[in-house]
Amino acid sequence: MELDNLGDWRKTHFTKDVTKELVNKEVILGGWIRNYRDLGGLKFISLQDKYGERQITLKKGVVTDDLFDKVKLGYQYCIMVKGIVKAFNEAPGGIEIIPSEIKILNVTPEKLPIDMTGETVSELDLRLNNRALDLRSLKNQAVFIIRGEMLRTIRKFLFAKNFTEMTTPKIIGSATEGGTELFPIIYFEREAFLTQSAQLYKEQLSGVYERVFEISDCFRAEKHRTKRHLCEIFTLDVEIAFSTMEDVLKLLEEIVYNVLKEIRENQMKALEYLGMEKISVTPEIPFPRYKYEEIIDLINTKFGFNIEFGEDISTEAYRKLGTELSSYYYITHWPMSIKPFYIMPSKDPKYSESFDLQKGMLELTSGGTRVHNKEQLINAIENQGLNSTSFKSHLKAFDFGMPPHAGFGLGIDRWLTMICGLEDIREAVMYPRTADRLTP
Repeated sequence: MELDNLGDWRKTHFTKDVTKELVNKEVILGGWIRNYRDLGGLKFISLQDKYGERQITLKKGVVTDDLFDKVKLGYQYCIMVKGIVKAFNEAPGGIEIIPSEIKILNVTPEKLPIDMTGETVSELDLRLNNRALDLRSLKNQAVFIIRGEMLRTIRKFLFAKNFTEMTTPKIIGSATEGGTELFPIIYFEREAFLTQSAQLYKEQLSGVYERVFEISDCFRAEKHRTKRHLCEIFTLDVEIAFSTMEDVLKLLEEIVYNVLKEIRENQMKALEYLGMEKISVTPEIPFPRYKYEEIIDLINTKFGFNIEFGEDISTEAYRKLGTELSSYYYITHWPMSIKPFYIMPSKDPKYSESFDLQKGMLELTSGGTRVHNKEQLINAIENQGLNSTSFKSHLKAFDFGMPPHAGFGLGIDRWLTMICGLEDIREAVMYPRTADRLTP
């Protein structure tokens, strides 16, 4: 087939813009063929772009014979259509376009590797292997429209609260947070690592810009093969100077509230397509707060576990807890013994000024008040068996009047998975990276 040139054609509208107000007006649309039916003297094209779809109708005798004969199309062909908008109640959205010209810009194999009609759902790994095609599905359109609304709302909310957006390095010289879940890389003639969070940088920057946030990726060398883990994750990191955990708890629940409110106000069609309009609702704030000891007492008493103080909470225990606490809630004052060195101890040093934000069984956020006194921080580093000299560049910032500060990190991918009702976190990422997946 000889392909058409783009020439001087440019899209005048997206599908979402083609409404009944444009009836009898000429438009130029561009996109991909989601469905094509040839009924002899009548042909229907379902043309899809990034916002949805519109019906293109070719009736013999209404369009030119040359155009009617030209239209022999396949699924996901890339085309542009110039035509007149007409009202037709039986078409999706009550609108159809009667074309005067169609340009076929590119074609596809006769058999696509995954089903794009929506009639069946291909297996996830097969879809991920063909992700550039899979992302055109209406389900994925809904997911990533919601993701975009989430990120826009977060930024809008934080800018209104006088936050500065930061950008921090993703290559670091040493494993400064401790732990072993780091990816080593060759950085010229020496070893470096991909960062596992913006934690230390956002603390330093809170001593400059006071209120900072970053929405960016970080890396975890975890070999977990679950539906909740990724090796490259996308997080919202927030840090606030002249504050404590209490200030952060209030800010975080306001972010959650506003994100869900904006999604429901602006992207309800996407929620409805995913069947989540009655599930992903705007929560009441403030969120309930439970201390760590209250939670393990509840789990042990009600569900027969035997979690001792100082132990982490297992996945199975969280699963049971989610049947009792299904909405958003905080778990605060975790044992200091299981928290990072930069977390501030409570007045009773057995506890920490830290918290997790939960939605049912899923942890979405960890955060807390940070240590801002240099000597106390050095002691905390060494008490955890780490070498304080590895933190030399970070500790230097604490010589320059570091204010009291607190913050959190929220997993965007995990939260989106929950809001959209997805079964696997990989569906919430355009190109996921796991222990088994490095392409595409």
